[in-house]
Parts: sequence; C-alpha cells; structure tokens
Amino acid sequence: MASVNDGNNKLQLHSYWMSSCSCRVRISLNLKGLEYEYNVVNLVKGDQHTPEFRKLNPIGYVPALVDGDVLLSDSFAILMYLEEKYPQHHPLLPSEIKKKAINYQAANIVSSSIQPHQNLGELHWRSC
Repeated sequence: MASVNDGNNKLQLHSYWMSSCSCRVRISLNLKGLEYEYNVVNLVKGDQHTPEFRKLNPIGYVPALVDGDVLLSDSFAILMYLEEKYPQHHPLLPSEIKKKAINYQAANIVSSSIQPHQNLGELHWRSC
C-alpha cells in the first residue's frame, strides 16, 4: 500500500468540529500530547462527499486518521491504535483489566447506542 500522506510523518486528522466522534479523537490526541495536522471536513457543506475524502473513507464519515501508510476511519479503532502505538504517552485506559473492560463497555454504549441518533444522516431524515 502506498503512503497515503505523501511521506509526511505527522499524523493527519480529517475531522469536523461538530462531530462527537472526531471530538473523541482530538481529545485523545491532545491528552497524549501528540502533534497532528488538522484537516477540516465540513460536513454541513458536504465535504465528506468529495472524491478526495472518499478515497480516505468511502462511506464519508469523520474522523479519518492517517499515519504514514495506516489509514483508520473509526473513532474507537483510532483510539485503540493511538493507545497501542504510543504507550509511552499519557495512557487513555487504566492498566487493570476490570477497569479497562468497564471503559470498553462505556465506549461501546456511546458509539452503538447513543451516537447513531446524533449523526447527520439521522438528523436530516428526521427533518424531512
């Protein structure tokens, strides 16, 4: 796979300020003290439907994180990737397995039960 960030070693986050999924990733990057390039994908203007962004994420969702030849477009996967790749930076999860499992449970409740009702597609459908 070719490098998707053209040799730039800095993490690239494709994100939108109103996206709670993107917010989770921005918080994590900042907690870990990692430098990254912020690329705005304006969901209201439809930037997620451009051919350039669809190359990063064919379903058109943010966030998308590019790290060399690694491309991830799911906030939970991005958080786990950052935790594994940068363990020396501020940990996002407790080391004790029981506490870690409770954190996974809470994250899954948010991403599977709450988040789907706040996304742009759902809000658009309800306004019709």
